[in-house]
Amino acid sequence: MKKLVVKVDLHDDRDRSKAMRVVSGFGGIGSLSMESKDNKLTVSGDFDPVKVVNKLRKSWHTEIVSVGAAEEDDGKKDEGKKDDQVANLVKAYEAYYPTPVTYYCVPPGETPNCVIC
Repeated sequence: MKKLVVKVDLHDDRDRSKAMRVVSGFGGIGSLSMESKDNKLTVSGDFDPVKVVNKLRKSWHTEIVSVGAAEEDDGKKDEGKKDDQVANLVKAYEAYYPTPVTYYCVPPGETPNCVIC
């Protein structure tokens, strides 16, 4: 079981529902929750975190907060330090690739070499 916490730049309820729908489409997702106040999306289950983050980055600016094993009630407190180290390492490789915009240039309807015009 893995647990992924990402901060996604969502502006309205439509984006939130679309992000939840996109992430829930992956196989192996156990639970999915969204904190609307902080725009943090928490995903847990048997899934590939890289695929989930890449899919979210196609549409929104996504920042990885933590990646790790799902919390068990064993009383281990030293794993928080490992999560901080992983989060700092992931921030070093953070990239945002916005969707490219395509511009079309339509030539005017008149042709200068036309004898009839």
